Amino acid sequence: MEKSDKKIRTPLFHIAKREAMPWYFGVIVRAVAVVAALIVAGVLVAVLTGKNPIQVYATMFDGVFGHSDRIWNMGQKVAILLGISLAVTPAFKMKFWNCGAEGQVIIGGLATICVMVFLGGKIPTPLLLVIMLVASVLAGVIWAVIPAVFKALFNTNETLFTLMMNYVAIHLVAYFLKLVAKDGSGVLSPLPQYGLPVIADKAFLLNILIVAAVTVAIYIYLKSSKQGYEISVVGESENTAKYIGINVKKVIIRTLVVSGAICGLMGLLIVGGTDHTINTAVVGGRGFTAIMVSWLAKFNPLVMVLTSFLIVFLEVGSDQLNTMFGISSSIADILTGIILFFIIGCEFFLRYKIVPNKNRKENA
Repeated sequence: MEKSDKKIRTPLFHIAKREAMPWYFGVIVRAVAVVAALIVAGVLVAVLTGKNPIQVYATMFDGVFGHSDRIWNMGQKVAILLGISLAVTPAFKMKFWNCGAEGQVIIGGLATICVMVFLGGKIPTPLLLVIMLVASVLAGVIWAVIPAVFKALFNTNETLFTLMMNYVAIHLVAYFLKLVAKDGSGVLSPLPQYGLPVIADKAFLLNILIVAAVTVAIYIYLKSSKQGYEISVVGESENTAKYIGINVKKVIIRTLVVSGAICGLMGLLIVGGTDHTINTAVVGGRGFTAIMVSWLAKFNPLVMVLTSFLIVFLEVGSDQLNTMFGISSSIADILTGIILFFIIGCEFFLRYKIVPNKNRKENA
């Protein structure tokens, strides 16, 4: 019998996981990714709109930093997105895929506005603020713990469960608006007189200070506390966690209590500190954007400050492009998508390297 001639070809390259590398390597790779993204996005904008890319980026920068009011508005948006990102981080680090931050923030905002509508002007302001805080945090906790309990006891799919809870929260807000908006418009007039206090004549300063404190607290909680260690172990392997005596069910529920409490607090800051009213789109999709912020930062609360700033900068800058040049929001979204694509894509080169096969040959 004759053997069939089969040639086994060795590939030109193979992918290998990187070993530990200096911190500055990651900084360089990400910086290169940002520069490359800006070049590609600039060329695309020039082709589609005929605008000078440098002028486009200058306009985006002016839209964010061109006036003190714009800077404070930017700080407010960064603070809220950062706060929601901090909320989902403990659960995601534990590999509990909490996609319900949107609903948890909405329900916290709903609890806040209920207190403002039904108790505002009827009790002293300090007591009103305390009740608003307790109600919003408790509502967020309840909304997060429900799927956590089902996951811990019945191993349900937390992704679908938390997503469905979002829709329930949205429809509860819609029902509430039908009850309180007697004219049938479904719009509730702002109630700034019952909102959070203004510090140093800066409407958003209190929000920023609260989120800054939460950022430090969550960083310490995840990095230095026993509970943070248990979250990491459960995220790596539930079997290992059980083997060393960690109560996995308890950790799941406790972690979602933390996530829900922060989401509820963000609902208080949005409704009580910024909008002073509520509608079904009050969170504006930030519950889902927060997932990307958390992943980009690799669950590091301090790095999330930068990733939150980046996302908001692109969003606000794109709005300025629409205002100044009449560039359609679709192109602005494409611009944002390109930059994020490059930043996310560079993570591959931080984790892996492409190695050429030096001894490539054909074997018969």
